[in-house]
Amino acid sequence: MAIKTCLFDMGNVLVYFSHQKMCRNVASVCGVSEADVTALLLESGLQWQLERGEISEQEFHAGFEKSCGRSINFDALKHAAADIFRLNESIVSLIDELKRGGMRLVLLSNTSVTHLRFIQSNFDILERFDALTTSFEVGALKPDKAIYEDALDKAQCSPEHCFYTDDIEAYVQQARCFGIHAEVYSRTTTTRAALKALGVNISDL
Repeated sequence: MAIKTCLFDMGNVLVYFSHQKMCRNVASVCGVSEADVTALLLESGLQWQLERGEISEQEFHAGFEKSCGRSINFDALKHAAADIFRLNESIVSLIDELKRGGMRLVLLSNTSVTHLRFIQSNFDILERFDALTTSFEVGALKPDKAIYEDALDKAQCSPEHCFYTDDIEAYVQQARCFGIHAEVYSRTTTTRAALKALGVNISDL
């Protein structure tokens, strides 16, 4: 089966990120300990609420102000929470090569509106993509079936004509349950090899 659409995860595939850096940045803005931010942001699930689109950026900000018991600059908090990414330089040439070859590109990512906008403002990697499936817009986080269904709708082809790569094994396994050709992302050379094995005409860079 010829691959017509490639679906890519974002975090630790297109861009690298650090939750620890996010907690450290936010702690500095809020004037509280990194441990307190980790508890509020990650352990309580506030970040996942934002990534599922259950709360707005304004509600996210209000939650921090209430927890910290002080006023916090809205824009400073957003920047602190989002300034945690760096581009995976090795993936850019692959994305460009696939695009030149006529491959349809779809993002399939657990992410928040805050993180997506930061990446769009600071990197041009997503400009290559034909469609974006994000958890906050769908209202579901991987490995929930709904987010894969949305991505497949945007793929504009059947699952057997799709390839997906993600750094998390469970998310790859769920994609395979849909009939998608899927592989865990570790490095770009491995992804290239997987695509070539499926008959995609790309180089061995």
